[in-house]
Amino acid sequence: MLKKIALGVGIILILIQFIHPEKNLSDDNMYDISTQYAIPADVKQVLQVACRDCHSNKTEYPWYNNIQPVAFFLAHHVDDGKKHLNFSTFTKLPIAVQNHKLEEVIETVEENEMPLESYTALGLHKEANLTDAQRQLIVEWAKTQMATLKANYPADSLIMKRRKPEGEAGK
Repeated sequence: MLKKIALGVGIILILIQFIHPEKNLSDDNMYDISTQYAIPADVKQVLQVACRDCHSNKTEYPWYNNIQPVAFFLAHHVDDGKKHLNFSTFTKLPIAVQNHKLEEVIETVEENEMPLESYTALGLHKEANLTDAQRQLIVEWAKTQMATLKANYPADSLIMKRRKPEGEAGK
């Protein structure tokens, strides 16, 4: 019985090697954050090595992305990262959302929530492990961008509006 289970698992592992999730390679930067926000070279470098693989439209895939089920895990990881923050589509968002996303960048970096431990575990992507100085660099840059927004837009346009629950839409 155990041999049949092992054989079944082995066959499944072999078969899934022929199934590949779509890769994040569009590199469409029409609405990239750099088109409307100043990004100094040092900040750009940190964002490139620590953030953009999961938070942009272009991922640099490691060799092990060709092994299943690892590719499925990485595809989900990238999709989830882009759902929360996508630097490649940043300026397409309403100004209030952009402001909020910058606020979230500050919060997640200050609280060491980014980059995710699963991204840097086992020595993988060790260049993405941020030093305290790099964290401070990103935080100060994001705060500067928020201050620029505050100086250029009315205060009420930078606040995200609460949505009414669906049942209250007509009230």
